Amino acid sequence: MKIILGIDPGSRITGYGLIKKFKNKIIYINSGCILTFKINNFPTRLKMIYKDISKIIKKFKPDNFAIEQIFMSKNADSALKLGHARSAAIISAVNHNLNVFEYSASKVKMTITGFGHANKKQIQDAVFMLLKLPYYPKKDEADALAIAITHSLIHL
Repeated sequence: MKIILGIDPGSRITGYGLIKKFKNKIIYINSGCILTFKINNFPTRLKMIYKDISKIIKKFKPDNFAIEQIFMSKNADSALKLGHARSAAIISAVNHNLNVFEYSASKVKMTITGFGHANKKQIQDAVFMLLKLPYYPKKDEADALAIAITHSLIHL
């Protein structure tokens, strides 16, 4: 049984999702969002992302860490901030001796919905159904769970 931590990085909201794969079943463990948008100081946001992901890793002890690859944005400042948030998450994983796996957004969308250009609602719907969740996940939470599911289907 392998536990996978999926991360949807963001400088304002970072989604996380934990699942486990047991034989051919994917089982939901936990998920949520790290909310940093109320913090004005950007380095403090990065610190919070790092610390909160470290707490999640210590609590759930995942075997694998999967994160969305960076993509090109029309706004260079947004892309740079996303890259920094991604780095904070990756450093947390590496400091806890986890192997890091990266997936493009289109790969995740194709794996989860069968359509490489799926929208956020389609991802939420697919994750809700695949994991048989008792509630409808937030967008960033659903994206993180989708990344974890993608990893479980490709590597485990």
